[in-house]
Amino acid sequence: MSNPRAGKVAERIHQIVARRLDKGLRDPRLGFVTITEVRVTGDLQNASIFYTVYGDEASQADTAAALKAATGMLRSEVGKQLGTRLTPTLEFLHDELPASADHMNELLAEAKRRDDEARALATGAAYAGEADPYAKPRTEADLEDEAGESDDDDLDDEPDDDFDEEDEDGLDEEELEDDEERA
Repeated sequence: MSNPRAGKVAERIHQIVARRLDKGLRDPRLGFVTITEVRVTGDLQNASIFYTVYGDEASQADTAAALKAATGMLRSEVGKQLGTRLTPTLEFLHDELPASADHMNELLAEAKRRDDEARALATGAAYAGEADPYAKPRTEADLEDEAGESDDDDLDDEPDDDFDEEDEDGLDEEELEDDEERA
């Protein structure tokens, strides 16, 4: 909150409502409620109270109905203890943070399980190529080994007799002479 006064009012509303819910309401539908956060608008007219409920969906629905029924009583108590000229309207909103946190925990557990599987596969695996694929600078011993190798792969300096000079038709000199004699 950008307004420091709104932050202080939100904190005070949080304390008042939590203390009142701790004392208990006379509504049997109210379950185990925890106030997680209170947000107040900048003009201090509206307060959004986020809460969580321990239990299944039925107890959450019952608690939401009980809080909606007790909103007027809780607002008058906030007005008495807050000491401001205007008492903000209260709105109770179910906090989805625990559900999203549970989902996040499930995702993290799945990621850990996959990491463990990958680690287990990697323990017996071997490199596809060399153990160290990076090129290393040549040493003098490597250069001497290359110089001492035989030159069997080099081409001879003498031209082969099989490849005589050919003209543009692909005929060599003997075939040219034969063609000239026929003509």
